[in-house]
Amino acid sequence: MFAVIKTGGKQYRVQEGDELKVEKLDVDEGKKVTFDQVLLVEDDGQTLIGTPLVEKASVEAIVLKNFKDKKVIVFKKKRRKQYKRTRGHRQELTSVKIEKIISQMKTEKKKTEQIAAPDKSEKPKKAEKAPKTKTPAVKKPPTKRDVPKTKASKIVKPKKGETAKTRKVKTGKPSAKKSSPKTKTDKISKGKAKGEAKKAAVTKVKAPPKKKG
Repeated sequence: MFAVIKTGGKQYRVQEGDELKVEKLDVDEGKKVTFDQVLLVEDDGQTLIGTPLVEKASVEAIVLKNFKDKKVIVFKKKRRKQYKRTRGHRQELTSVKIEKIISQMKTEKKKTEQIAAPDKSEKPKKAEKAPKTKTPAVKKPPTKRDVPKTKASKIVKPKKGETAKTRKVKTGKPSAKKSSPKTKTDKISKGKAKGEAKKAAVTKVKAPPKKKG
């Protein structure tokens, strides 16, 4: 941060901690001085330019000593007039050390920092915990790994001259109906029943003979 001040008809660029030699001030050593004529103030890239002076801005300094500068010789001459004059001069100066630069921009910056920074004394209150709610578990669709593997039935191709019955017997699969073993008496009774049925059918089919006459 720096500022441009005006004193003694001259302008000076000053910063905090700088030591300057300015035109003599009617102030004793060790006392403070304030420069009210501030032409410009710069702080962190922001500049305030006065028109012609910056409002509510000032620079505080302390007087170190009052002293005289080195001698300057002034010589005058006029030719063909036998005129020569020699004079010496020592300018009176005051040594000053800059202590503080006060500006409206700096005070506004402090206010914003105080608003932004929270108070450390007040502890933040703990937020109340909301009651936990159990979410229903979502069932995942079965993947290929979860599905049980089934053994694929082997397709048996029929050979030449094989029928469905013979193929079943060869494969060893049990037949759908198990027939009870036949006896000789059953065969005889079946044969008699067939013969009687044939005779009854023949008698029904034969037409009665026609009468002559």
